[in-house]
Amino acid sequence: MKFVRWFLGRVILLLNFIFSPKGVKRSTQEQQKIDDKTNQLTLYQFEACPFCVKVRRAMKRQSLNIELRDAKANPQHRSELEMGGGTIKVPCLRIEKNNTVEWMYESSNIVEYLDKEFT
Repeated sequence: MKFVRWFLGRVILLLNFIFSPKGVKRSTQEQQKIDDKTNQLTLYQFEACPFCVKVRRAMKRQSLNIELRDAKANPQHRSELEMGGGTIKVPCLRIEKNNTVEWMYESSNIVEYLDKEFT
């Protein structure tokens, strides 16, 4: 079963690479404003998780530079996710606003949030 998951993960990554979306073209100043807003965001994810791929594709379509943290390969990131968000479930978007932190799970909710904030 572990091999099947590994193999399917590689297929997902390959298809994502082949059919990668194009990003939005912005002026340098506009992109800098977007980058300043995304500095408050962090995505906890697993590389080959299909729901994480969905969120990363949405980020790429909108040319969002959000820090990615691999909660599978990095024990520190995994621990941060568990302590802050309450569970090890990905994707999880950490949103820091006005000295408060919100942890958003569910790929559809994250994509909807990104669309609302950056479109």
